Amino acid sequence: MHFRPLHDRVVVRRIEAEEKTSGGIIIPDTAKEKPQEGEVVAVGPGTRDEAGRLVELSVKAGDRVLFGKWSGTEVKIGGEDLLIMKESDILGVVETQAELKQAA
Repeated sequence: MHFRPLHDRVVVRRIEAEEKTSGGIIIPDTAKEKPQEGEVVAVGPGTRDEAGRLVELSVKAGDRVLFGKWSGTEVKIGGEDLLIMKESDILGVVETQAELKQAA
């Protein structure tokens, strides 16, 4: 199944957090919070400005992003739990050191 979001909507797959702390303590499932980091699966075409021109989104499929704790709507598509949110709910894109070096 393929899902294409509309306008400025983004489909995000949560990235599960580590089950251990840096000190080696195992966090039980009941104490875990939902991760606030995810991978963009699909993006809409964008939104229209006042002049009617299409403004493309800043994120693209494959980007790792941070989003607010209560952002988005949880949906199940093709048996997979995903989030649909507006681009404005995304706080930022997480870039690795290798990606930063390539951009320079």
